[in-house]
Amino acid sequence: QVRLVESGGGLVQPGGSLRLSCAASGSIRSINVMSWYRQAPGKQRDLVASSTSGGSTNYADSVQGRFTIARDNAKNMVYLQMNSLSPGDTAVYYCYMNARRALGQNYYNYWGQGTQVTVSS
Repeated sequence: QVRLVESGGGLVQPGGSLRLSCAASGSIRSINVMSWYRQAPGKQRDLVASSTSGGSTNYADSVQGRFTIARDNAKNMVYLQMNSLSPGDTAVYYCYMNARRALGQNYYNYWGQGTQVTVSS
């Protein structure tokens, strides 16, 4: 079984920074897409940033220039550096990976349990 565990969330003042981490454990052969999503109360879960195995990255317009996604393929980890945080960034942040457990198997979607990020003075 593949398990994703996020860390690094917390309370931060407006203008501050946080770095989220997500570690994948279990039997993993390869990971295609690593992403971060977020969900604010009463809203849908939205894509924040994604990174493909080919090296491309994609960001939501609202975080472009402030957030940076990075991945460590050797460690099966993905990070999200968040700078210039504002109250609008308050949400539960979820890690997502599209991975396969063995060569020749299908890729499956995996989610972490989420980590709370609160931006408030």
